Amino acid sequence: MTERSGDLTRRALLAAVGGGAVAGGFLGPVRGYLSAFAPLSGGTWDAAADDPPVRVDSAHGDATLRYDDAGVPRIEAETEAALSFAAGYAQGADRLFQMDLQRRQLRGNLSAVVGEATLDSDRFHVGMDFAAAADATWAEVRDTDAGPLVEAYCDGVNRARADLPLPVEFTLLDYEPAPWTPADVMLAEKLIAWGLTGSFRTLRKETLRAELGADAATTLIPDRLDHDAAILGHDGATNDWPVPLGSAVRPPAEDDDRSTRAALGTDPGLDRWLSGVEPPAWAGSNSWAVSGEHTASGDPIMANDPHLTLMAPPVWYEQVLRHPEYEVRGVTFPGVPFVVIGENDRGAWGFTNAGCDVIDFYEYETRADGTEYRYGDRWRSFDIETRTIEVAGAPDVDVDVKKSAHGAVLGATAGGDEFRSELGVAWTGLSATRTTSAILDLNRSRGAADVDEALRRFDEPTQCFVYAGHDGSVRYRVTGQVPIRRTDGDAVAGNRVFDGTAREGEWAGYTPYGESSWDGFIPYEEMPHVDDPPYVGTANQRVVDDAEYPYYLAEDYSEPFRGIRLWERLDALVDGGDVTAADLRDLQRDVHDGRLAHFRPVLEDARDELSGAARDDLGTVLEWDGEAVGSERAPLLFVHFLDAYEGRFVADALGDLDGRRDAAAYAPTQWVLATLGDEWFDGGRAVAAADAFEKARERVGAEGWELYRDYNRTRIDHPFDQSFLNYPRYPTDGSAATLFNFRVEAGAGSSWRQVCPQNDTPSRCILPGGNDGNPYAESYDDQLAAWANGEFKPMDRAMSGDLAVRFVGGDEA
Repeated sequence: MTERSGDLTRRALLAAVGGGAVAGGFLGPVRGYLSAFAPLSGGTWDAAADDPPVRVDSAHGDATLRYDDAGVPRIEAETEAALSFAAGYAQGADRLFQMDLQRRQLRGNLSAVVGEATLDSDRFHVGMDFAAAADATWAEVRDTDAGPLVEAYCDGVNRARADLPLPVEFTLLDYEPAPWTPADVMLAEKLIAWGLTGSFRTLRKETLRAELGADAATTLIPDRLDHDAAILGHDGATNDWPVPLGSAVRPPAEDDDRSTRAALGTDPGLDRWLSGVEPPAWAGSNSWAVSGEHTASGDPIMANDPHLTLMAPPVWYEQVLRHPEYEVRGVTFPGVPFVVIGENDRGAWGFTNAGCDVIDFYEYETRADGTEYRYGDRWRSFDIETRTIEVAGAPDVDVDVKKSAHGAVLGATAGGDEFRSELGVAWTGLSATRTTSAILDLNRSRGAADVDEALRRFDEPTQCFVYAGHDGSVRYRVTGQVPIRRTDGDAVAGNRVFDGTAREGEWAGYTPYGESSWDGFIPYEEMPHVDDPPYVGTANQRVVDDAEYPYYLAEDYSEPFRGIRLWERLDALVDGGDVTAADLRDLQRDVHDGRLAHFRPVLEDARDELSGAARDDLGTVLEWDGEAVGSERAPLLFVHFLDAYEGRFVADALGDLDGRRDAAAYAPTQWVLATLGDEWFDGGRAVAAADAFEKARERVGAEGWELYRDYNRTRIDHPFDQSFLNYPRYPTDGSAATLFNFRVEAGAGSSWRQVCPQNDTPSRCILPGGNDGNPYAESYDDQLAAWANGEFKPMDRAMSGDLAVRFVGGDEA
């Protein structure tokens, strides 16, 4: 152990104090809990300021760790094991509390440290048994190339845990973290995968069918949004994408085979429980690549900005890894050894959410007090195991973990109504997956051929992958396992609750909590993809024209506002020729809000119902050019009009929905909301729109806001929600529907931005905060103001910065 400069010592140690955010924003229930704690005391500071080691003995070989001016670790080693050990040490020093909190969430033992408020979350995560899925995944990964590197990484985390004082959060919560394990690394993958593909949309639509009728359900939650901004098939860009080879597996159109089954709503108790643990629907991203055919340099350029929760410290952890055979820089999730999004010395890559449907629900005929279910011609016993959830400050709680042939079984105590109170859940993430190996191979990749091969093992989550290489290659591919559902041998769509007893909607080859085969999934070669397109862009919109694709892919995509704008701008850039990296950074900063044009007929309806100052304000909005910039008043009025208009719809149209439900959770997307006519509003659409506009003006006036920047400000907080830990507030541009993405009410947006030209021009990137978890360090939030202004920092792979830690292996250890 030991030696390290004083400055680096203080910075690195305090980095361990500030960790606390969890990817994807799935810690909502925890935030309120942790708000009662006091700021760091002097004693805590002193405890955190002990000298750290400069030299660390390593069983995995020599390595060096440096930190640059932005607090980004730059690690160099001769072997990948030594590299992984050092990466684990850095992450263990900087983000240990954040890592522990996220594994507690997935294992369902948050309540053991924060009390009863997270019991619902724990019941859900124990019931889904993500921990068993992680164990199965580790069993799959352990004997691959990635296995020993994951183990070396865990050794590094645990060495930092032993060498350094624990982050202060552990003292405040009065517990010590358990050693970090390979299964914990796999849990981080499950956390992200669930956050991007876990969805109960199917249940909501069936409840709407039961409560309001099939026509209303189809209108409010259509399977296809009527736009022409699909990622593949876009006119002038990738309209010559290869048509998959598959045939005769196309499922019937929506509702074709539902006539014989009555729709049932989900039990309100089960509905509330699941709504509380469902990932946010807004998780999305932008990504695009332009081939050298259209760039000024003649080399391709790619860009990516994933949209997740904005928290302190950030969802992502940036790192630079140098090995004799490759150099890689980018971001990973704390707790994961390899770079997930970034670039190496041969190419750059990024991801956006594909929105594929990889979750299904099943109902069963049961007997013997619900301990047995009929499955085809046989009765089977549910696999039931009682587990204990420890609760801080309260008695422990026993829960039954119930499983069927399809996977987890979730239920709530029925209230005597005709609702579904118990459902089987099949989700691709409950099976062993190989994504860790795929990510390692992306880090190692030497070109497009390696990337193509690596993605074969990217089992979850389903993503739109975009790549550009030094060799001039460009790639677009939808990754992940997408099941082919079959009933009586025929392919069916997954947008319904299946009769599990009749063995409807079966996934061939799927083994929950075990190893699945690809037999029942869309073949890799037939997943939507295109090699070397002139350019490609993704913004979570529909992937393909569903009528031309031979498989059921998804029941839900993001609203197409960003996708439409992306194609407008990207087409214009390419038509103009000589695209530069600066052009693509400008594209990431685009703040045109397409919702204005979509809602213009609704706003114009309101005009005749308004008078005086309200009508003048409406005129301001109607004359607005749609640019969501802070110096304008129109976007301030517009975004609050949207909120009020949706609220009016929920009150008028969903008021008769069972009163035990959260009706707002059943509101349609804004794309659909703008198309709804008079029949959905008491007194007609014009009256509702005018009322909503008045309410928007009232809120703006009550808050004292004059311009958009008075409202549209960063609100990025630490889970402890203490002022000394929360990030400062800065005005920013953009909205939920703009490419420059920011959702002030949800605290979400572009969680990382990178633009990577594949030549000698330096790449650029930015984090919404800082890489260092230490609230007293400059790099705790040093990038936030620049991020809010749409600026970037250099993204090089040099081993710059003073030596912080020397890892010594072999005879010197």
